[in-house]
Amino acid sequence: MKTIVRDLYLNKLISRKENGMIKVVTGIRRSGKSYLLDPIFKNYLIKNGVSEDHIIKLDLEERKNKKYLDPDVLDKYIRSLISDNKMYYIILDEIQKVSDFESVLNGFLHIVNVDIYVTGSNSKFLSSDIITEFRGRGDEIRVYPLSFKEFTSAYNGNSDSAWNEYLMYGGMPYILTKKTDEEKSSYLNNLFETVYLKDIIERNNVQRIDVLNTLVNILSSSVGSLTNPTKLTNSFLSNSIKDVNVQTVTSYIDYLLDAFLIKKVERYDIKGKKYISTPSKYYFTDIGLRNARINFRQLEENHLIENIIYNELLIRGYNVDVGIVEIRDENKRKQLEVDFVCNQSFKKYYIQCTLHLEEREKTLQEERPLMNIDDNFKKIIVVKDNIKHWYTEEGILVIGIQEFLLDSNSLDL
Repeated sequence: MKTIVRDLYLNKLISRKENGMIKVVTGIRRSGKSYLLDPIFKNYLIKNGVSEDHIIKLDLEERKNKKYLDPDVLDKYIRSLISDNKMYYIILDEIQKVSDFESVLNGFLHIVNVDIYVTGSNSKFLSSDIITEFRGRGDEIRVYPLSFKEFTSAYNGNSDSAWNEYLMYGGMPYILTKKTDEEKSSYLNNLFETVYLKDIIERNNVQRIDVLNTLVNILSSSVGSLTNPTKLTNSFLSNSIKDVNVQTVTSYIDYLLDAFLIKKVERYDIKGKKYISTPSKYYFTDIGLRNARINFRQLEENHLIENIIYNELLIRGYNVDVGIVEIRDENKRKQLEVDFVCNQSFKKYYIQCTLHLEEREKTLQEERPLMNIDDNFKKIIVVKDNIKHWYTEEGILVIGIQEFLLDSNSLDL
């Protein structure tokens, strides 16, 4: 396998190097957090003159390091390795496994010649309480599964075959080492069952495993559809599972969000400039995991592409909502949906996703929600077709999915 290029995250680490804060690298398990720190970041440090004995690395999931889960033992060990005034780089994988890790890390902050990098695999690791414990000196870097651009950097084949693979099996880095369809599907299924769900069940002491499994199946089958806990609870009746309440479903959704398996997307009233609390949409952090969960059935390309575009926007650092535009149609109020409204500082974009724009009528249909937005921020339609980007008569950018994903500046073409 070729080396995976993850320059986006490497540059984030470099820009935060020696900033006096605890660099907290978060993300779903097996998304490449450890690989980012070692070898990618470690090699960068060595290449730029840092000696290996000044890079202190511990994987706290390894059995041989079990003794360091005791905070006092960990603290004493790290301090024993600091023997001069040169800068030391401390890299600790899965630090949340250490009890009272906050006090250990805060203690390291008082050592002037250390630079601290830690990883964690759940959002509770960055709860408000912990951030308070860090006294505002926690700096998060979220790592996602491979983007399509990162995937192609290590894929042996052309972009079209890479796209077909990515659409089916997603971007978990280790998938690139698997050669057959059977190996790939087996890996993703095992990952879902033995890593993610097992971790969620154990960490949260889940009692209704049947409810959790059914909830995951429902969310997988309805990716990108509007829903809420009440609607999901009602769905259990059709699956012959009774005695399920909204509170349980809400808690289990929170567990899935906490493990970074799914993301919740709110709806935003563009004209009214307000959020609509319910219903919402849920997307999977990795489309391959979603596909594996439903045994690679229900592979509707429009929903898969929508999920991939959503993830890409997050990777690029945008805040993303589903947009609603209210219009009058034959004296009746009607809501039109804009697939994504994304913001970053003063930038804003409105994005529609569709498979094809074969006819002018289809183009007008996709343009309609965008043309009913009063402001002048950029409007974009992303299509499945592998085409060269162009502009409609109304000034809307139309771009193929591959160009959109492979060009980091595609929003500004």
